[in-house]
Amino acid sequence: MRLGLTTAGAEGERRRGAARIWLRPMTYLLGVSMAALAVVYLLDLARHENAGLPFWEVFARMSPGDAEHIMGGIGEVIAAILGIVITVASIIVQLAANRYTPRITEMFFRDRTNMLVMGFFVVSAVFSLWINFSIRVGGDGSTERAFVPYYGVLVTMGLLTASLLMMAPYFGYVFDFVEPDNVVRRIKRSGVEQALRPAGGESDDAVDERRVTALSSLEQLADVALNAIDQKDKGIASKTVDSLSELVVAYLPHKGKLDPRWFQIRDRLARDTDFVSMNAEALGKLSTTRTWLEYKALRQFLMVYREALTAMPDLITRIAIDTRYIGQTAIAAGDRAAVAVVVKFFNTYMRRALNAKDIAAAYNNLNQYRYLAEELLRAGWGDQVLEIARYFKYYAQTAHAMGLAFLTETVAFDLCVLNERAYDVHAPARDELLRIFLEVDKEAELDHQEPSLRGVRKAQVKLATYYLQRGEEALARKIYRDMRDERPDRLRSIRAELVAVTSNEFWEINDRGAVFEYIEPERRQLIHRFFEWFPATTMREPIREEHTQE
Repeated sequence: MRLGLTTAGAEGERRRGAARIWLRPMTYLLGVSMAALAVVYLLDLARHENAGLPFWEVFARMSPGDAEHIMGGIGEVIAAILGIVITVASIIVQLAANRYTPRITEMFFRDRTNMLVMGFFVVSAVFSLWINFSIRVGGDGSTERAFVPYYGVLVTMGLLTASLLMMAPYFGYVFDFVEPDNVVRRIKRSGVEQALRPAGGESDDAVDERRVTALSSLEQLADVALNAIDQKDKGIASKTVDSLSELVVAYLPHKGKLDPRWFQIRDRLARDTDFVSMNAEALGKLSTTRTWLEYKALRQFLMVYREALTAMPDLITRIAIDTRYIGQTAIAAGDRAAVAVVVKFFNTYMRRALNAKDIAAAYNNLNQYRYLAEELLRAGWGDQVLEIARYFKYYAQTAHAMGLAFLTETVAFDLCVLNERAYDVHAPARDELLRIFLEVDKEAELDHQEPSLRGVRKAQVKLATYYLQRGEEALARKIYRDMRDERPDRLRSIRAELVAVTSNEFWEINDRGAVFEYIEPERRQLIHRFFEWFPATTMREPIREEHTQE
């Protein structure tokens, strides 16, 4: 996404919004009002006593008494309109601020359109006040010293007409302003505009102001998401999380064009709560790697993630997906430092899920984490993939120790997929990736941990059939050598369970929508070939002897 296109799109969106909220309603209301006025006046002029009276002469004749009578009511009406507008707008904005984020109030009163409308109402009220004051009626009804501000009265009538016509569209604008999607979109746009301003002749204070404004946009989005979680509003929470990601995704490709001072953590930015607790070395690293904005955005994700674990579990997948989007954009931009930040936060998500023993959260995180690793493989970043594979192994063994057998099995099958992708793209890290995969399993320490290790072995056998299908017997035999000391009964049951899975459609709803153990029919036949390498006595079912009692 280009900055120019982004700005042009935002400008086009503003124009369409102005036409929808202001131009069309006011045009319709004005047209109906003028049509009704014309019809009534024409009927009045058609009466016998008004015959021959020109239409415009009705407006041209105005005595001091007429002017005083007209202006006496207009001033009160305009003041009443101003009071109604302020009262209604304040109530709407306050309710929205209580529901989403208190910063809506600040945004509302800084909004240019709102200030223009409020200013118009105030100017209309002041103008009518002074026009009314300037009317003079001569003594004893004399016109010698009378003064009729003819054009002032007409302008005041125009201002009153415009004020009345603007009331309904203005209330529509206020409701549209506080609509959650628009609030989120406005915050995101502000953050992008502040972050993507090209290097120029700004002062240090101006750069610091932009940094703080962009940071404030991230925090405002997090506030909206947290309040949405608290009120069980999944739609708004998901939209806000997406907007956080979109802000960073729009920012990443343009980092090279920004003022170097933008990346420095200093002045007010250094006093932010997420940075003030960090030591000088950590802050220096964020400045050097130019990743403070990515770090701050992902910190907001982590804060939302922590709340969503218990209050809105469905949002966990959304956060993981959007984190992956940031990582993929960083890969496309060649930003290794940003990818390292994304990996660190994926690891933190996994730690939070394991600490909570939330299997579903960890399962969905692993899915998106693996997608990111696959993207790294396609980009040729094998060293990062090996690092992620080691993390996978660690979390598999941690889950194994915690008795979370399903997570250990999930990691094993994800590593199986990564090994397959590494082979497909001829990654230099292929052999090391296989070695890490074969280190995931270890002897079960407790009986209830046995199923998790069986799942790891199934994944390894599945990978072996993949290698055999591609004629890589040497790689398949590496897996065989790692498994040859397994207990015979365990090997037989693994073979039987893999052969028995003939459908890839899982019988429950899940994000992956597939069965881990499923192997395509042609490839499934290779299971038998793999197990033929084991001694026949190992794979033969034991003969059960029947004893008869005489």
